[in-house]
Formats: sequence, C-alpha cells, structure tokens
Amino acid sequence: MNGTGTVHGAVARQARLRPQATAVVCGADRVSYAELDRRADAYAAELISSGVRPGGMVPVLLPRSVDLVVALLAVLKCGAAYAVPDLRWPHVRVQDVIDQLDPPLVITRPPMWDPGRVDHIRPAPDDEDAAATVFFTSGTTGRAKGVISPHRATMRLFAQPSVRLPIGRTMPQVAPGCWDAFSLELWGMLATGGTSVIVETDFLLPQHLRALTVDTIFLTSALFEVAVDEDIDCFAGIATVLTGGERMSQDHARRFLRRFPTSTLINCYGPVETCVFVTAHRVRPEDCAAAGGVPVGLPMPHTEVHVLTRTGMAAVGAIGEIGVSGHGLALGYLNAPALTRERFVTVEVDGLPRRVYRTGDLGQVTDQGVLHFRGRLDRQVKIAGHRVEPAELEAVSMSVPGVRTSRVMPVLAEGGGRNGLALYYTADPGAPAPAALRRYLASRLPSYLVPHTVRRIDAFPFSATGKIDTEALLEL
Repeated sequence: MNGTGTVHGAVARQARLRPQATAVVCGADRVSYAELDRRADAYAAELISSGVRPGGMVPVLLPRSVDLVVALLAVLKCGAAYAVPDLRWPHVRVQDVIDQLDPPLVITRPPMWDPGRVDHIRPAPDDEDAAATVFFTSGTTGRAKGVISPHRATMRLFAQPSVRLPIGRTMPQVAPGCWDAFSLELWGMLATGGTSVIVETDFLLPQHLRALTVDTIFLTSALFEVAVDEDIDCFAGIATVLTGGERMSQDHARRFLRRFPTSTLINCYGPVETCVFVTAHRVRPEDCAAAGGVPVGLPMPHTEVHVLTRTGMAAVGAIGEIGVSGHGLALGYLNAPALTRERFVTVEVDGLPRRVYRTGDLGQVTDQGVLHFRGRLDRQVKIAGHRVEPAELEAVSMSVPGVRTSRVMPVLAEGGGRNGLALYYTADPGAPAPAALRRYLASRLPSYLVPHTVRRIDAFPFSATGKIDTEALLEL
C-alpha cells in the first residue's frame, strides 16, 4: 500500500466526517454524503449478487446524474473497475468498447436497490493498486484504446491538494466519463469533502460559467481562450481556474490575470496514461512574457518527471521525450500487452530501475525542476481537449470500399490553435464522394474525430525523402 487509499474509501470517509454535507447537486436534486454512500452500498449488494467481482470491469451507460455517481461508487465498492462510454458515440463504437471490456453485466438503467441489504454488503479489500476505471482514448487501429487506471492514480492528485492543485469546495462536473478530466471534476470533490455540481452541457461556455455558483473549474486551453475572448467577466467569483490539454496562450493568460489579479490560474499537463495531471504551475504575470512560454510546472505528489534520450536520461535543460513515473501510471492498455510493454518501460533512475511511461511528448526541465512542454514526437494532436490519433481516422476511412489511401492533417487556426481535422484521400472509380464519406465517418466516430474537411485528390505530393509532403498537401 502506498498511502493514497481508494476512491470509494475516501468518499466513505467523508460520509463519516460530514454525513449531512451536500455531496452532489444535479438540477433540483441534492444528495448528502451519508445518503450517497448508503445508496452506493445498497446497489453494490445488488451488483455482487448479480456476479460483479473484484477485478471485473463494468460499463455504465447512464447520463450525467446522481444515479451515475451512485452506480460508479457501487462498482468500486465491489472491487471492480468502471468504464463510462460517451453516450454520444455511435452505437458501433459503444458496442466495441463493451466487447473489449468483456463485462459480467452492463448498467443501462438507473440503480435499483433494496435498502435492507445495506448491512449485508461485504466490501472488497481496500486495494489502491487495483483498477478503478478504464478510460478510452483514440487509438491507431480504428478502435478506441482502453487505459486501465488504478485508484492510486486518482487519489495521489488530492493527497496534498494545496501543494500543486488548490481545488476549492465546489466544482462543475462536465467532462464525459471516458475522459480522465471526469475523475478530477467528480472525485476531486467527493474525495475531499466538496460538492460536485453536475451540469447538463457538453462544454463550459461563458453563459454556463455566469449561471454557476462554484469556486473551481477546469477548462481545456481552447475553451479558456474562448471565454477570455467572448466574455472575460464570466470568470467573476471563480477562485481557481485549471486549464490544460494544449499550450497555454500567453496573451489570454495575461488578459485573465490583469482582469482577475487575485484569482488562481493553473496551467496543467498530463496524458491519460498518467491520470489527469502530471504537473501543474500557478501562472504569474511574468510567465506571460517569458521567451519559453508558460511552463507546465512541477510534478504532482507521488509523481516524478524525467526527460529521456534514446539511451538514457537527458541533461538538465536539454530537450527530450517526457517520461513519467510514480503512483499516477496506468496499469496498462486493455487487451494490448505488446503496446503496454512498448510505452511503459523500465528506465534506470539514480541507479535504480523505475517503471516509466514514455509520453511521446517533448519537454525540457529547468534546473529548478520546472517542466516546459515542447511538442510531440509523433502525429498525436489534441482536438477540443481530446487526444486524437489521426491514424485512427485514416484506418476507418480506408476501410470504406474504393478508398485507397488517406491522410489526416490538423486544421490550424490563427495563432496556432487546432480547430479540427482535414482528411485527404485517393480513391478508385465508384468510391464515395467527400460528402458521403464524411457522413459515413460521422456514423462511426465521435464528433471530435469527424473531419471538418474531406477532399478527394488524384495523388499525394511527396517530399524528396519519399514521405508525404504535408505542407504541399495543405496548399492543394
């Protein structure tokens, strides 16, 4: 045991400490910690009688609601892990996720339970190294990629919340459950005695921020920029703004801090394989003019950052691949042992072997230990806060009869932000026209993976090295 505990154990502890405090708000529905824990215990007894066992994986197909929170807690109390497919996904993608999980059952209806069975539950052993959730992200094979995350990965974020992550007492829950930000927004409150406010919207836009009474929010970098541009006063009353997912705009950070000098703005970094955040940095006015951009900061508790070369550790100040070790690491990829071995490697650190996740991101660490993000080693990009593998879109498009080859490129907005994706393809006679191909892709993929632009071309341009010339492609 590493001392960070389990998610459901932390919520039960809050139920003992502050039983009548409000745990979850969803519209007019307000649930106390005592009532939330009682409902989850009763439903866990039902799940156990239905065959849910420690080590199992249970997909939960419910909309954001108190019922969803009860179901997730109940699954955890059984010693199993939950997965929350996005209900907006096409049916074929949801079914593929369920097939990958091979679950004992699928939760599709609000929890029903017998209150009299609460005393009969025998909770699973409190194992912080056990799987808690399976996140799903874009893969390279045309299928969603499952990332198995243990309890300790989530709980280490809140072990010392004031050190790196000064979360407050109320936070909106907006992120889909398949995304690791969901763990921040929900468990960040319930594990620390705060209130999770479930919001019926897909994104927090200025009009939503004005209507909320919360003290902490998380926004992707792109949404933060939209809010600053369109209605900067929507942040009034919000003490802490956490942002991440893409490089922070120094201009937008400057304008925010100028308008709200007493608010806390945190720039965060972390791939899903390390559960939400690896590092965090409180943005200061001087960061907004620094030549190297706004840093992503120092490691979270129980987390270490390494900059790697092909043969070992990079020198301080050198640019290399970001590696992460510590409690936040995923157990591995679902049903993908070879990929797990490829990305989670053993690296010698200070003379000792350490399990390290190679992120594929480029970074640079100062002599004070502060991390700066410097780009990607591969083609992976962020679209609307979602990590996207262009190869997944290419694989699905090339499964269409008549499509020979396809190439996906990020569409850049002014200032370097990514608005979406453009797909270029070559095809045989009789293949779908661009509009028809886009409709097909929309029926198979989540909205953030559907290309904004689809173009059929006669042939791809190539560079002198024999690779597709991406600059020439974008000029077509």
